[in-house]
Amino acid sequence: MTAAAIAAAVGSRRRSAREVIAATLAGIERRDKTLNAFTAIVADRARARAAAIDAEIAGGAAAGPLAGVPFAVKNLIDIAGLPTLAGAKINRDHPPAAADAMLVTRLEKAGAVLVGALNMGEYAYDFTGENSHDGPSRNPHDLTRMTGGSSGGSGGAVGGGLVPIALGSDTNGSIRVPASFCGTFGLKPTYGRLSRAGSFPFVASLDHLGPLARSTRDLALAYDAMQGHDPLDPVCAQRPAEPATPLLDRGAGGLRIVRAGGYFRDGATAEALSALDRIAVALDARREVEIPEAARARSAAYVITAAEGAALHLDRLRERPGDFDPEVRDRLIAGALIPGIAVARAQKFRRWYRDAVLRLFDEVDAILAPATPFVAPPIGQKSFVLNGKEVPLRPNIGIYTQPISFIGLPVVAVPVPEAAGGLPIGVQIIAAPWREDIALRISHHVETAGVARAPWPPEPGE
Repeated sequence: MTAAAIAAAVGSRRRSAREVIAATLAGIERRDKTLNAFTAIVADRARARAAAIDAEIAGGAAAGPLAGVPFAVKNLIDIAGLPTLAGAKINRDHPPAAADAMLVTRLEKAGAVLVGALNMGEYAYDFTGENSHDGPSRNPHDLTRMTGGSSGGSGGAVGGGLVPIALGSDTNGSIRVPASFCGTFGLKPTYGRLSRAGSFPFVASLDHLGPLARSTRDLALAYDAMQGHDPLDPVCAQRPAEPATPLLDRGAGGLRIVRAGGYFRDGATAEALSALDRIAVALDARREVEIPEAARARSAAYVITAAEGAALHLDRLRERPGDFDPEVRDRLIAGALIPGIAVARAQKFRRWYRDAVLRLFDEVDAILAPATPFVAPPIGQKSFVLNGKEVPLRPNIGIYTQPISFIGLPVVAVPVPEAAGGLPIGVQIIAAPWREDIALRISHHVETAGVARAPWPPEPGE
């Protein structure tokens, strides 16, 4: 059941929240042995919360928009009583979080029920979903393949049908890449739209939190529940909530939608281009625009990511270098060696690039682009061929996501299942700042048209 259907059933007392949570916990027990999406289950907390929701509704209280809906969060988001791992061995020594993160609190206020914490790449510096401490999360559509990262457990849990909604983080593409590989919808909101309070940081000037879900409506319901200013996050915008769910049925009529060309077509496989074409045809998006200097934006994003990430971890690198994933450790050490002038130039370019891209939105409402250059690769793959040249896989999965998160634009990733029964792949719907509603309307339109959908995975053993 979708989150919307669960909430409707629980709110009307056709199904109890306790029944929903019991079924969810049983499903996790049965399937997560193979998916490896979860690192912790909070079963007692979930059962108690579900019982409280049923009692409130039985007593005449209005049901929340997410009444009884199970959700889980990437393990860099605080859950009271659990250490916040951020995928790292070192953080297992930390005391448990004293309180839930703000977004967890807001989802539960809307009636959702937290069931656990999810696997992720170490310190979120990852595009594959392979964690050297907890093992790789596995793609529900093919267990030999990657979920993508760093929100790999989030993608696997939603794509595998374990929960209808999960939270992830996105610095350079870590919501959109797992959404693409695992066949889910994912929202990276505008930078500053949703609170990051109570989450372990990676790159403060690039970090976003957001939801993954199996439908656009579920994505919008979760997004709406989490909106609102939070003084505990210094970059959280002082904007009133702007609900997107009531606007979904407006569809894409009258919107100026274009495709991204040039850089965003170079290196894409036939599967990625086919998915983009199918979405574009459904939207009658014939015009193509060039996003200026996208390749340079990706390079600048890497410089800032490496330098800020390294600065955050310097003490840990000095004191416990052997407890890092070696690949993550080496990238952080390299980041610590980047000259300050290079970082300053990257930030200067960032301001120019943002202004240049925003000028495009004077003439268009949304831009379509691939989410990943290919479908999910096999776990352990180290390289691929990009424009005729063999390049490392891990840092290059996000070639189409980094130039967008670099300037904080809102994006919905929509899943396009392969017609021949192959693996899904995602398409980005990119909108102007604070116009998540437009991206979600377009997503809902292509989902309603049957072009985008979250495919169901096979049962284990099939």
